[in-house]
Amino acid sequence: MALPRAARTQRRTRIQEAKEEQILEAALEVFSLHGFRGATVDQIAEVAGMSKPNLLYYFRTKEAMHRALITRVLDTWLDPLREFDAGGNPVSEIRSYIRRKLEMARDFPRESRLFANEILQGAPNIEDELKGPLKALVDEKAEVIRTWAKAGKIAKCDPYHLIFSIWSTTQHYADFDVQVRAVLGQDQSGDGRFEDAARFLEQLFLNGLHINEQPT
Repeated sequence: MALPRAARTQRRTRIQEAKEEQILEAALEVFSLHGFRGATVDQIAEVAGMSKPNLLYYFRTKEAMHRALITRVLDTWLDPLREFDAGGNPVSEIRSYIRRKLEMARDFPRESRLFANEILQGAPNIEDELKGPLKALVDEKAEVIRTWAKAGKIAKCDPYHLIFSIWSTTQHYADFDVQVRAVLGQDQSGDGRFEDAARFLEQLFLNGLHINEQPT
């Protein structure tokens, strides 16, 4: 992760750490609304309630702020996949993964849009992480899915495309939230839409994999 300038020059105080978080919160808001190219340091400083020179003491460039955010988001985004347990019951593990991903779509929509924008731009800030740690983690979990299939616990499937499908369907509720709420209408677009989505996606994936309910 790209360290803030203050972190490289001296041991940070609590005040400095708070300032860095204040800046990153403002940067997240601006980047998620305008994308990397459309965002400016002046906009971020204004949202943070700081002068531009003060902001640049902590993060020297717009790129540094974006890199710090996107690296943090990628790490957070992978947490549910890290918890995918090879020794667990497939029903419980897949259901839990779907629900964790939907919870993240509900609770971190700006982070999801930031990540999506990074990928659409060709992942200039995280290409190494995608080809390195992320690929290694997905390879590991794909082998878990293959093992379940070989043991007859789920239908044979391409584990990578299963994971991609869960990513795309769950993150849709963050990246296209305005569309989702518009189509559902006022009566169905409240917070309950995430529970409705969870039940449907569980049915879609678990029935598609021909998983019978098993005791955990």
